[in-house]
Amino acid sequence: MNQNSSQTAFPQAEEGKVKVKNPWYRPVIIFLAAVIIVGIMVAISVVQYKPLHQKYKYGIVLDAGSSHTSVFIYEWPAEKENNTGMVRQKHTCNVKGKGISSYSNNPKGAGASLQECMQEAKQKIPTHRHHETPVYLGATAGMRLLKMENEEASEDVLDSVAHSLKGYPFSYQGARIITGQEEGAFGWITVNYLSENLRKPTGTLGALDLGGASTQITFVPQQEIESHDNSINFRLYGNDYHLYTHSFLCYGKDQVLKLSMGKKLESTLKDDVLRDPCFHPGFNFTRTVQSVFNTPCMKEVKMANENFFHLGIGDWSQCQQSIRKVFKTSFCPYSRCSFNGVFQPSVDGDFGAFSAFFFVMDFLNLTSDTLAGTKQKLATYCSTPWKKITENHPNTKEKYLSEYCFSATYILTLLEDGYKFTSHNWKDIRFIKKIGDSDAGWTLGYMLNLTNMIPAEAPDMPLMPYGGYVTFMLLFSLLILLLLLLAYMYFRRSTRTAQKDII
Repeated sequence: MNQNSSQTAFPQAEEGKVKVKNPWYRPVIIFLAAVIIVGIMVAISVVQYKPLHQKYKYGIVLDAGSSHTSVFIYEWPAEKENNTGMVRQKHTCNVKGKGISSYSNNPKGAGASLQECMQEAKQKIPTHRHHETPVYLGATAGMRLLKMENEEASEDVLDSVAHSLKGYPFSYQGARIITGQEEGAFGWITVNYLSENLRKPTGTLGALDLGGASTQITFVPQQEIESHDNSINFRLYGNDYHLYTHSFLCYGKDQVLKLSMGKKLESTLKDDVLRDPCFHPGFNFTRTVQSVFNTPCMKEVKMANENFFHLGIGDWSQCQQSIRKVFKTSFCPYSRCSFNGVFQPSVDGDFGAFSAFFFVMDFLNLTSDTLAGTKQKLATYCSTPWKKITENHPNTKEKYLSEYCFSATYILTLLEDGYKFTSHNWKDIRFIKKIGDSDAGWTLGYMLNLTNMIPAEAPDMPLMPYGGYVTFMLLFSLLILLLLLLAYMYFRRSTRTAQKDII
């Protein structure tokens, strides 16, 4: 009896011993697996979102205008978007002195004048990028006029700036006189690029550019372009653009001032005094006749005296009438024209007006007024005595200050009588200096177009695409939840088994 009891008890004890002897390492393995997976997820997150070292390329464009030269430095990521580099302005430097066309009698001075700004460029661009940074010089209307007047002198000036630019550690790509059509088209690219219109299916912005020697108008027309000379095509960001563009040489604000004064000298000069309605009452200055006619934009007229007394009378209405005489509107060989027999479609849509358009109208606080309001304020401004004008603006150079009445009146007349803007679409004109951190002008568009010829580098890519990263993290999160669930179920079962054994 005792023996049987002993034998029966032993197997029970052995059996109970086996049940209590659970493999302790199983929950530990599950716990370690969960920790490892969490560690992997954290590591991948760190690598995925670590800051990428952005590689940039650089380009330099020199805008050699009629009155001054500016050096623009652009940068863009080494990778490209739709085969067009993402270009933005990094730095700008204004060359001291006048434009390179003023060095016709001293060509070497043109190249020397660029030295200070080009030294700045060396400092702004990383040294290891110098050798691959292209540098271009584009000369505009001032050099176009010099070429008309003295082609040999214009070539000497270009040779001088080319020799100077080749002396820097950049990749010299050329110095040339760009056409008026190019100037207008690249200005259009600039304002639309900066406004991000080229990457959207929305409409584009027309471009209005005004310099000292020429003015440009460029936009996508809603009608057929009847003149082949005014048509240009671009392909950007996978889209094709068919543009109307025209550049009026001799219709920059400085040249039109000479044209207008020349016509007055021919017809209204009395007692060697030119009474000018486009200058403030009380303004007076002695000028030479040669200073007015020293331009290929008009024929020199022989006057009895070499000098004349320039006297302001400040009459805006008479000023506008005198400016209208520089536009020829009696002849048009097309269905419609702007002036001087040049075809122009109707100006539909929004326009960006920059360069001198902005600087003049901004100085007079006329950038956001109606057409009627602009005329009224301009009439009041022009009739303001010169003494009061100088007192109100003591830090502005008198040469520029004296010409604002004329320049603003010319701008209004050019837009209304020349380009045919009306009171209804005047609000569609936006006077702009910059868009973002970049200046509005032709140089950025020029650089943007030229980046198509610059090879792109392989971009730094994240560890995995964003969609793949999200999927990966989701799957690993589910795996962790599954492991935790298994661990919970195992421990719960083990606890129950232990409780039964105790009972």
